[in-house]
Amino acid sequence: MCQLAGVSRAGYYRHWEAVAPDEAEMAARDAIQKVALAHHRRYGYRRVTAELHRQGNILNHKRVLRIMLEDNLLAIRYRKFTHDYPVYVNLAARMTLTGINQLWIADITYIRLRTEFVYLAILLDRFSRKAIAWSLDRTLAARITVTALKQAVERRQPPPGVVVHNDQGIQFVCREFQDVVKAHGMVPSMSRPANPYDNAACESFMKTLKQEEIYCHRYKDFNDLSAHVEEFIENYYNRFRLHSALGYRTPEEFERDAVAAPLSGTHDAATIRVFTPPAEGSSGRPDSLSAR
Repeated sequence: MCQLAGVSRAGYYRHWEAVAPDEAEMAARDAIQKVALAHHRRYGYRRVTAELHRQGNILNHKRVLRIMLEDNLLAIRYRKFTHDYPVYVNLAARMTLTGINQLWIADITYIRLRTEFVYLAILLDRFSRKAIAWSLDRTLAARITVTALKQAVERRQPPPGVVVHNDQGIQFVCREFQDVVKAHGMVPSMSRPANPYDNAACESFMKTLKQEEIYCHRYKDFNDLSAHVEEFIENYYNRFRLHSALGYRTPEEFERDAVAAPLSGTHDAATIRVFTPPAEGSSGRPDSLSAR
């Protein structure tokens, strides 16, 4: 191999000694990330270590703790309301959508590069499944979700009353994110802990992104990843990829068809199901309210 590549054996081994530790460290980080997210961030470092040992990855618990601290996995674990921020009612589960800009859903995922992990925040319009905004960052600070939400507002210019739904991650419940929500007349909505079903469309998008883009490429650096993510979301996913849930139309086609529909002007309000407390001698029943 060295003869064919035109390099010396000594040079090859020097390169291997320099590269191998980085690759081993990234492999350990990847294994830890998978375990932590597979258990919806409920596991602490001791349980993550035990699960890694069950899988045949023998890592010291101190090393697992160090990596989880560096990647902020301990800070984003679901806990029983250890923060002082308000938690809002889950409106998404009760909505029947009739058009765009009625319900936006948001989520965060991680992406592995060669020497680091980065994070992607995404906002979708739930009606059309269109990716309306996204943000890449090297940390899980609140700015990743705030940047994505501000981008969505700038692009869509939504009317008052849009419901913004997300989980209870600190990046969403924090004051910085919720201030942007309320400043533009939007309504916050949150899933219950460990209940991702109302964000299934976001989960599906993340799976599509990783299977059709992320896992198919080896990115040189953060900027290279950002360029590819922009190309996939803005050009391919929104404009060219046929979506089975939309009748094999693209999200942009689906939105155009919805706006051009003859009855679109008479069905422009979403409905929200509410529960009426039972009167004496009767049973409760769900009612529907119209919400713009």
